[in-house]
Amino acid sequence: MGRRMNIPLLLLLLAAAAAAGIAVGPVHLSPAELFSPGNRAILNMRVLRVLTAVLAGGGLAVSGVALQAILRNTLAEPYLLGTSSGAGLAAVIALLCGAARLYLPLFAFGGAVASIVIVYLLACGAGRMQEKSLILSGVIVSVAFSAVIVFLISLSGEKVLHEMTWWLWGSLQVYDPKLIAIVSLPVIMGIAVIYFFSQDLNALSIGEEESMHLGIDADRIKKLLILVSAFITAGLVCVCGIIGFVGLIVPHMMRLLAGPDHRRLIPLTCIAAAIFMVVCDIVSRTLFPPLEIPAGVITAIIGAPVFIILLKSKRRVL
Repeated sequence: MGRRMNIPLLLLLLAAAAAAGIAVGPVHLSPAELFSPGNRAILNMRVLRVLTAVLAGGGLAVSGVALQAILRNTLAEPYLLGTSSGAGLAAVIALLCGAARLYLPLFAFGGAVASIVIVYLLACGAGRMQEKSLILSGVIVSVAFSAVIVFLISLSGEKVLHEMTWWLWGSLQVYDPKLIAIVSLPVIMGIAVIYFFSQDLNALSIGEEESMHLGIDADRIKKLLILVSAFITAGLVCVCGIIGFVGLIVPHMMRLLAGPDHRRLIPLTCIAAAIFMVVCDIVSRTLFPPLEIPAGVITAIIGAPVFIILLKSKRRVL
């Protein structure tokens, strides 16, 4: 059944999830009330949240697919290589220095690139990038940068502490159309670039030597796609904070359902992750109204047990 999963079916489910995301909220409104001029602000905010959820889900999941193929490790995900901590640290420093939120993508991308450069330099051995060293270096850099983030937030005021903590746990409360437009461009372009190299990812997931026999410059493609993944992650971190498990469990599930061919896996994973994020956003807004739970908490609550089930039932995949 999973092999027959197709894009039109997932697009239909995404449309249904998006409609539910717009219709459902902490404040119950009938369709007539929601589309009335007096509630236009609520409608706009819900639409923007759905767009942000789709963007975040698709970008993180596709980045996860690329990194899992590059590192040949299905435990790899966008935050494993320190990109999220680097982007988060740069964004926190920018906010504490009074930078406008509109410029956060630029600061976040700079932080993500800096973290990738540090991780890459630590992981290089004999002039070549070692996959295992890359993962270990990414974990070390991520922990170190996360500690600095907590330190800086602790020195800030109580209001800033609350806002930063909420943001770092993942939030889809992004109501600035300009900021969403700025971030959507690199994310969509990054997804397109990763899909363009889907055949190369098929070869890399088998092994580096095999890909070299096929005439693929494995080292160059790895560097490029790691940078693209950092580009996507940086943009999303600066608007949504750190939302975990999306880039880990959704690629896992779709690989089991749709197979390992990245030409098929990437678009299906992108749409499925968008659906997942929209549903998580609905849960975060409606579970304990009028309180809202950070989106990253919901993805972790759902993602952790799902991943444990996958790990136990499909251990051969790892």
